[in-house]
Amino acid sequence: MSAAAPTVVKLGGSTLHAMSEAWWDDLAEHGRDHPLVLVHGWSKPLRELRPEYSEPSAILRDRYGNQSRWTTPQVIADIKRVSAELAEQVIGLLEARGIGTERLVGSDGLVSAGEGERWWWQDKQLVERENLVGPITGVDPGPLADLRPGRCHLVTPLARNAAGQEVNTDADRAAAAVAGATGAADLVLVTDVTHLLIDGEPVHRITAEAAAEFRDRGAKGGMRKKLRAAGEALDRGVGQVVIGSAPVTELLAARTGTVITRT
Repeated sequence: MSAAAPTVVKLGGSTLHAMSEAWWDDLAEHGRDHPLVLVHGWSKPLRELRPEYSEPSAILRDRYGNQSRWTTPQVIADIKRVSAELAEQVIGLLEARGIGTERLVGSDGLVSAGEGERWWWQDKQLVERENLVGPITGVDPGPLADLRPGRCHLVTPLARNAAGQEVNTDADRAAAAVAGATGAADLVLVTDVTHLLIDGEPVHRITAEAAAEFRDRGAKGGMRKKLRAAGEALDRGVGQVVIGSAPVTELLAARTGTVITRT
């Protein structure tokens, strides 16, 4: 593996189509001097593919209050379909800017997952339901060996469990696991909000401990998952995590967004 520490960037599925040409110019400029690993989501294109994926019944809540997309073999197939289209677009955007890009599907030997939750709330009762999701248990850095400036690996965050099933995973937490496995200096979580907000006020810098306290006290939805991912990345040795909606170099320079560090 290259001695250069990569920058890992997670692109939200709801933000990919909103990125300007200038945003991609900035990412490519950063990538000329730093190895890049991108982990992409797929939430918006998946919802657009089938109307039922936007219905409340498509989201399950487990006995601990965590939300998950109800994932069946059809959902896995649709995730792979929309991800292939997204990957083609991202590869085209980066290669046009001189950044050679290789796509990796996590379930092809990169990301492993544990046994998923089986008990979910339905009509105010806990019911056992098959759901093809699973917590990430490991990332094999071998497929990411060619990390060097001017090169990008684009990761689709599916995983494979011990039974050999292809399962859905949370893209933010997948990015955190990939960042830890590759020795990344930085993890950038690109989203559609400019900062973490606490009591309505933007937070520019926060420690992992304070972020975890807020996560458990008041964070909701996607931000709660991002804060969990940030803590997991820092625990795996990543130097800093930045959350925001700006160009990557602006976020890394802490000119905008929220920077999360161990201390």
